[in-house]
Amino acid sequence: MLLRTALSVLPLIGSALAQAGGAYIDPDNGISFYGYTEPAHGVTYGYIFPPLASNSSEFIGEIVAPIATEWAGVSPGGAMVNNLLLVAWANGNSIVRSARYATLVGILQEYSSAMAGPVLTDLPSSKVNSTHWKWVYRCQNCVCNTGSVSSIPISGTGVPAWAWSSHAVDDPTNAQSTMAEHDDFGFFGLPWSAAHVTQAQYDLWASGGTGGSSPTGTPTTSSTSPTSTPTATPYDYIVVGAGPGGLIAADRLSEAGKKVLLIERGGPSLGWTGGTYQAPWLEGTNFTKFDIPGLFESMFTDSNDFWWCKDITTFAGCLLGGGTAVNGALYWLPTTHDFSAAAGWPASWANADPYTAKLSARLPGTDNPSTDGKRYLEQSFNVMTQLLTPQGYTNITINSNPNFKDHAYGYSAFSFMNGRRAGPIATYYKTAIARSNLKYFDDTTVLNVVRNGSQISGVLTDNPLIGPAGFVPLNPKGRVVLSAGTFGTSRILFRSGIGPSDMITLVQGDPVAGPQLPPQSQWINLPVGYNVSDNPSINLVFTHPTINDYDNWADVWTSPPPADVAQYLKDQSGVLAQASPRVNFWRAYSSPDGITRWLQGTVRPGAASVTTGYPYNASQLMTITAYLSTGITSRGRIGINAGLTATILENPWFTDPIDKQILLQGLNDIVSTVPLVPGLTLITPDNTTTLTTYVNTYAASNLNSNHWVGACQVGSVVDENTKVEGTNNLFIIDSYQIPSLPMGNPHGMLMSAAEQAVAKILSLTGGP
Repeated sequence: MLLRTALSVLPLIGSALAQAGGAYIDPDNGISFYGYTEPAHGVTYGYIFPPLASNSSEFIGEIVAPIATEWAGVSPGGAMVNNLLLVAWANGNSIVRSARYATLVGILQEYSSAMAGPVLTDLPSSKVNSTHWKWVYRCQNCVCNTGSVSSIPISGTGVPAWAWSSHAVDDPTNAQSTMAEHDDFGFFGLPWSAAHVTQAQYDLWASGGTGGSSPTGTPTTSSTSPTSTPTATPYDYIVVGAGPGGLIAADRLSEAGKKVLLIERGGPSLGWTGGTYQAPWLEGTNFTKFDIPGLFESMFTDSNDFWWCKDITTFAGCLLGGGTAVNGALYWLPTTHDFSAAAGWPASWANADPYTAKLSARLPGTDNPSTDGKRYLEQSFNVMTQLLTPQGYTNITINSNPNFKDHAYGYSAFSFMNGRRAGPIATYYKTAIARSNLKYFDDTTVLNVVRNGSQISGVLTDNPLIGPAGFVPLNPKGRVVLSAGTFGTSRILFRSGIGPSDMITLVQGDPVAGPQLPPQSQWINLPVGYNVSDNPSINLVFTHPTINDYDNWADVWTSPPPADVAQYLKDQSGVLAQASPRVNFWRAYSSPDGITRWLQGTVRPGAASVTTGYPYNASQLMTITAYLSTGITSRGRIGINAGLTATILENPWFTDPIDKQILLQGLNDIVSTVPLVPGLTLITPDNTTTLTTYVNTYAASNLNSNHWVGACQVGSVVDENTKVEGTNNLFIIDSYQIPSLPMGNPHGMLMSAAEQAVAKILSLTGGP
């Protein structure tokens, strides 16, 4: 049967995309499942099998979903093509379900009687109530190759898939109803070999009985080697998060001879790290989407956007490299002001030059990424020269003089190397992963640190293969370094009983996370999540007859120009060797409150959106994004909701009206010389809307630059050595501890700060 909109065919991607599942017990029926609770939608998917020695072809499974889930599906084999797909939904007080499979042409087939397909039996604990629906089922003829059902690797490990939708099926009463394409899907790693119980226990549950024992693991009578309980290996340092802060910390700590565990919740990114996500025109290469700088704009338009964290309500990269694997890679060396007392830093941080020098030695950066030494799509630079020169701007090589940030402009600089994305992945990670004293686990989420009062003993993860029940211990003098991003680090602290009481109380109410909290008497009250800053940004869209906007980057992922593909694949040169930005500029502004504020502009061919009454040439678009950076006084708050999803609680943009006033002044200055540039036309806003009205009606969500800093800043949440107040051995190396916005995109400044932070940690007494 065809879907009304063809259900996307889920590929078998393996651990590259998977989060790790583990054991749990359903409190309604006492069945010991192996499975996963998907955090973005709160759906639990579980499985349990009879003993391997039985050679059985069946299992018991369940889907437990919030009532807002219109339908959910599972593919235990990890793909929908020629794999079992079970879908279910609530219809009134009943569960409607069916077994299906997808073909290569996107057709979702029913199982016919001639196919000896799956036999589904609903078990008694299936139910629908006011908050959730639960389908508990026995699935016979569901493991071995039967008809078009591929085998589940029940004696090893696997990556089952899930699919979810908030749109109802076409006919909820019909088990074979057509349905629209799923709204979301994903994968999780599962140790199938551990998901077995004795035959007697399985038979009890399969007949509708309740209660019993835990999974047995792979029996010793199997021809497969038995799976033992993971060994609890202790470490000197556990680093949580393989973004820029975590990669630098892991590299420098392991370089110092420490025994280091680096944990990343996502999978690989660049091809040489194990990444596999390719468009057809990349087949036969080791380039992935993340390797090629020119694919940056497609990060926001690809329907298979697995790299974005699904349990954070703003853009955050969940993969090796974090945001540096998916951002535009703009790379600015920090200014002296960025680490000054005026920017909120203790005096001990003021001399950042040695650490910036260490960073530059590893990652020089470039404003000319193409390996042939030529510049491509540079028309916007010529236009901006005509626009900014009459305003007193000077053309400079920006990173040659980082402190020159007033009336300065130049070619955009990037952390690319040899025409490919590099950043901390191709530098710090590359040396760290080669050391025998560093262990790296990906597809593993750290849930909380485990502590007794001020002492951290280890971390709890969702990966049962990393240690008993996912626990990883520290050595007696060991330390934990959190580098999980602004939102991710906040949530780990809340789940560890550190932060404001309203956030920890939400954790306390969660049936899974609550029991892991320390006693309330040991909660540490710190302003985690308060005082966050982000650049408010406004887009101005222009047209000019010389601009080539590269078809507004629309087909750069699916079908870029063949000549550009051939050039890039030959020697990593050409348009695809650079992300979309072409020009950056800065200007300082005095303000009524006596604080100097800096405006940054980023210029790129193309436009995210156009609103105009003018006729215009869609192939000649150019955007100036104006940011307000250093000196802003507006602040907000981030935290979690009742589902433990990380989110913005209070917007940080324009809470101080002076910030809006200065940004508006900057916008007026930018456009003041437009009449001096022949052919340059401002089309968003056009002459029907004033800049004041445009700014006042700009959607708050569109102001977000995703440059979050300050939520755990030095002096309030962490001390000058980045140790979390009230703890003995918990540290933060992240944008989190940066007290205020730097003058440019924070990528480079954060890495300089990480170099300094890890040096301070290593110099402390009492450590490993």
